[in-house]
Amino acid sequence: MRWGLIPTNPAQMVDPPPMTRTTIHPFTREEAERFSTAAADDRLAARWLIGLLLGLRQGEALGITWDNIDIDSRTLTVSHALQRTDNNFQLVAPKTKRSVRVLPLPVVVATALEKRRTEQQAEAERAAQLWKGNERGLVFTTHVGSPIERSNDYRAFQALLRRAGLRKIRLHDLRHTTASLMLEQGVPARVVMELLGHSQISLTLDTYTHVDKRLLADASALIERLIGGE
Repeated sequence: MRWGLIPTNPAQMVDPPPMTRTTIHPFTREEAERFSTAAADDRLAARWLIGLLLGLRQGEALGITWDNIDIDSRTLTVSHALQRTDNNFQLVAPKTKRSVRVLPLPVVVATALEKRRTEQQAEAERAAQLWKGNERGLVFTTHVGSPIERSNDYRAFQALLRRAGLRKIRLHDLRHTTASLMLEQGVPARVVMELLGHSQISLTLDTYTHVDKRLLADASALIERLIGGE
């Protein structure tokens, strides 16, 4: 086409394959409460609570540094994600500009982070010369100060689910749980979008249509009660 050999681009006449939407399986409110209770006793309690209450992506959570946390103002700045490239770990820029965000820290998360800092210092002392230095200042590290592999993070999550007697879900479903429960409680979709770092509100709305259906049913029942005088 560029050389004028054919008048049109044949690729434009081909229908793109249909987009497949991954089915999400967030926790119910009761399951989320059980998970939170079980997580409180875990070495990386703050990591799981951040996933559940703030909905961070796995790389974002594992890439949190102590510089990202302001305990006094109770805020967490999400500015990068931990990524493994070949044999090295790197802190890379997040997916989109909206992924960079400042989030309020719930009290329970702030408390868990303070405990994590104390425990990490104790781990460094115990490891002595084996301590890797944690030059990046990562909040979540192994017992010897190394970054946590995503696969090990996933295995630790599944072990926590088993201890809590909960069904197996994907790690990313913690993020879906955050959004689903907030939307069910009437939190505006735009607020949820900002919390999750979605680039567009349409992504938030399209992902959580199951919540919309429940809210529609509740709204319909409310109107019925109002009109029916119940």
